[in-house]
Amino acid sequence: MTTDGKAEEIRTTVAERARQRAWREAEKAISAVLADPEAQRLRALIEQEEAAAGRDLRDELQAFQDRYDHAVRTGDVTALAVLCPGKHARWGRICVLTTGHQDELPHWGTTPDGPVAWIGSAPDDD
Repeated sequence: MTTDGKAEEIRTTVAERARQRAWREAEKAISAVLADPEAQRLRALIEQEEAAAGRDLRDELQAFQDRYDHAVRTGDVTALAVLCPGKHARWGRICVLTTGHQDELPHWGTTPDGPVAWIGSAPDDD
């Protein structure tokens, strides 16, 4: 290996270790914030409000959930392709509305605990 190749390998290794360390530190900080009683209280309040909003919108939006369920059962890729990309998959949420609904409605779907409506999204990184 040339000297330049070895130097590049060292730079890559150092950069990767720095990224790993930064992630560990960020995870520690996030864990500390989430463990705070006030953060836990607020999270529970948000979850209650999202569940209430989901129940309030159920009559209006249940047809979207039914369409999604049918598309999944039948493998209807065309129907699935027009769905909103909004997800909180880590929490069991997949928005069943069509793309572009955010101007008029929050994300909406069901979870094992019932319907839920939420604002914002997270990557499907599970």
